[in-house]
Amino acid sequence: MTKEMLGIDIGGSGIKGAPVDLSDGSFTRDRFRVGTPRPSKPKAVAKVVAEVVEHFGWDGPVGVTYPGVVIDGVAMSAANVSKRWLGTDAASLLADVTGREITLLNDADAAGVAEMRLGAGRGRRGTVVLLTLGTGIGSALFTDGVLVPNTEFGHIQIGGKDAEVRASAKARDEEGLSWEKWARRLSEYMAHLEALISPSLIIVGGGVSKRSEHFVPLIKGVRAEIVPARLVNNAGIVGAAMAAAGAHPVETAEAAR
Repeated sequence: MTKEMLGIDIGGSGIKGAPVDLSDGSFTRDRFRVGTPRPSKPKAVAKVVAEVVEHFGWDGPVGVTYPGVVIDGVAMSAANVSKRWLGTDAASLLADVTGREITLLNDADAAGVAEMRLGAGRGRRGTVVLLTLGTGIGSALFTDGVLVPNTEFGHIQIGGKDAEVRASAKARDEEGLSWEKWARRLSEYMAHLEALISPSLIIVGGGVSKRSEHFVPLIKGVRAEIVPARLVNNAGIVGAAMAAAGAHPVETAEAAR
């Protein structure tokens, strides 16, 4: 029987989820997406997460990503959501509103876990970094397959500005940048990051990774191998489901019967 778990990915523009087949990362039902509330205050977002849970009629544990630093279930940063999240026990809030046990983790960390287990980073040793290019730039760092949680490499200062202000997919869209101009900004950012952590592999994720052929070959001055995420923009959902399965192995096994 299939072992499955529900994963939900909270993003700056959308909240999306699906039950995940834990053996290969595929979705056992079609993904369901709802726009992120404006303003994206904790209770408003929690209600949408509950809507996703109810859509699937899910009655077990749930894995959820948060677009920022998460320590012991508490949101410690809020770059692309309401500042009301700062210091909020987000895991407890989501559990109260959904009525489900919640495993909460950083969104890029979730995507990275999925890519390292089932995607572009599978079997890779050494230093690997995943960068999610979206509303901001998320990051997940691994050394010999082990996650170093809550890195925030999108906030590295380049020219006095956060890197994500200039090099995120949102910045490309809002400024109408050509692929060539955006690739130059990514090159500057990745070269700076490489000087700090010397990765052997850089995995490019986020929705724009579906169009990686337009920009990855144009990135210059970076020694590390650069590849698109295999799970594309589904990696966060998959990683969230994996995290919940790891936190609730008994429930996961029972769901497979």
